[in-house]
Amino acid sequence: MKHGPSRSFDDEMPVVFVAPHDEVYAKVVSNMQEVKARGGRIIAITTEGNGDLAPGAPPSCACPDCPLLSPIITVIPLQLLAYHIAVLRGCRRRSPRTWPRV
Repeated sequence: MKHGPSRSFDDEMPVVFVAPHDEVYAKVVSNMQEVKARGGRIIAITTEGNGDLAPGAPPSCACPDCPLLSPIITVIPLQLLAYHIAVLRGCRRRSPRTWPRV
């Protein structure tokens, strides 16, 4: 993370990292450490059995380790996070046009 992105977070804005144990995992962990060093709050979505985040581990969600389905599996916690943030903000739940109004 260079210049611009590193200026856009602080202790009031959590940063969500999707960090499955894959080829770029070391870079993601490095970025997590940089955010933590600058005082940012971290939420990590990672794979099960990933002990690298243990010291001072951020709040995290562990997804099953399945490389083929990893993109689909890691989206589910992100969708739930977005839904709960919307509920806390008081946003109205929207339905597709073809669904009957409740």
